[in-house]
This record gives sequence, C-alpha cells and structure tokens, in this order.
Amino acid sequence: MPEGDAVRRTADRLDRALAGQTLTGSDLRVPQLATTDLTGAIVERTATHGKHLLTRLVAGDGTPLTLHTHLKMEGSWRVVAPGARWPGPAHDARVVLRSARADAVGFLLGIVELLPSADEGSVVGHLGPDLLGGWTPDDEAQALARLTAAPGRALGTALLDQRVVAGLGTIWMSEVCFVQGLHPRRPVADVADPLRLLRRARLLLRSGLEHGQPLTTGDRRNPVWVYRRQRQPCLRCRTTIEAGTVGEPGRERTTYWCPHCQPDGP
Repeated sequence: MPEGDAVRRTADRLDRALAGQTLTGSDLRVPQLATTDLTGAIVERTATHGKHLLTRLVAGDGTPLTLHTHLKMEGSWRVVAPGARWPGPAHDARVVLRSARADAVGFLLGIVELLPSADEGSVVGHLGPDLLGGWTPDDEAQALARLTAAPGRALGTALLDQRVVAGLGTIWMSEVCFVQGLHPRRPVADVADPLRLLRRARLLLRSGLEHGQPLTTGDRRNPVWVYRRQRQPCLRCRTTIEAGTVGEPGRERTTYWCPHCQPDGP
C-alpha cells in the first residue's frame, strides 16, 4: 500500500493536471455514484491526510464537494493528455476526470466517495495527525498522547495505526525503528523519548517526499537500512537482518530489524 509520501506525490500530480480547471466530463464508475456528473465543476486542489486523497471541487451550482479516494493496495491515479490512451485497462478505471488540460484516471481505487466538503471529518476525522501536514504544536501533542495511550502495545503496531499518526506504512515504520535503535516488537513503554521518535518519523517521511523514494541511508545504491533486507547483512554492523510481523490480529504486516542494532530487550 502506498505510504504518505507516495500519496502526497499523487496529489501533487493531480494538482498539476487539474487544479484551477473546469471539468469537461467525468465518469464515476462505482454503483453509488454511477449517475453523478461533475461536468462544469471547478477543481480547487487535491489535499491529503495520511493515505487519503481529498479532491476538492466547486460544483456548477456553487456547492463545495470533495471526492474522497484511497489507493488501498492496488489503486493508482494516472494523468494523460486529453483523449490519450490510458495506461491501464478501461475495466479497472473507477474514476475519470476530464479537463481541457488533462484527463485523470483512477484505477482500482479502494475507496471512492463524493461528499460535501464540510463533511470531510466524517471520513478522515478519526485519523491521527498527518505527518506531512502542517504539524502544529497541537498536532504534536495529540500524536504523542495517542502513541503513549497504550504503553503495552508493540511499537510497530502503534506506528502502523493510522489513528495514532497518519501516513506511516511498513517501509517507514521499519526504517524509523531502525534509525532510533528500537525493536518494532518492543512495547511503546520502552521508548525513552517518544516525541523524538515522532519527529524523526516526520523527517524521514518528508525526505521520502523530497527524494521521490525512501532514502534513509543517503545511498541510492542501498537506499534503506532494513526494509525487505531480511537475510542480508546490516549496512551498519553486518548482523543478518531478520523479519517478522506486527499489527492487530488479522491485519498483520511484515517488518524488519537488525537484532544487534535493535535489541529485543533492555
């Protein structure tokens, strides 16, 4: 599943194509919106909150609307010249937004909803602060409170919970735990400085946005410390990287760690 930085890049791509444009056509290929026509709506911008995309429009009658989409595991947004061939099969398209500048096509989107912009809280209000958002002192305090609310919870599980902070997935969770020298299966209570951990997570996610890919090592030949490097030597100490799972039952995710750099105990 794309993580917060990749989703933000998707939003930026949609903005370059559609922001300020009047839609010349639309096709919402989900049952609940099959008869909805957004032709004539003006696209303001596409915002994000964690892994959620919020394309804000003003309908022809002046009503502010938000097209809420989520990529889930397989979804993507593609932008092509008006009338150009799509880079994917038509039967996978869930949303088509057409303008004089470009066509934007959402393939295999996991969520497609249209709602009044004033109701955006109903779809993202339950999420924790967005690590790529404005990140005010209040956001920081709220994220810290949410992270430490369940001290016995495994750190990796807590960081993957979008209700704690929004935007982290398995890549960034694995990498921030390594950088902080913390085993992802240790309880949150063992984190000596959880605020420093959150700030580092934000910095890493922003670096991924700026570089266009995870680059936690600073070396494009070996861009990540532990993610998907099981059975390979640690780039820092040469100990063999291990893999295992964290997450709520039924929603487990694979994570990676160096047993030397991230000891599973005091």
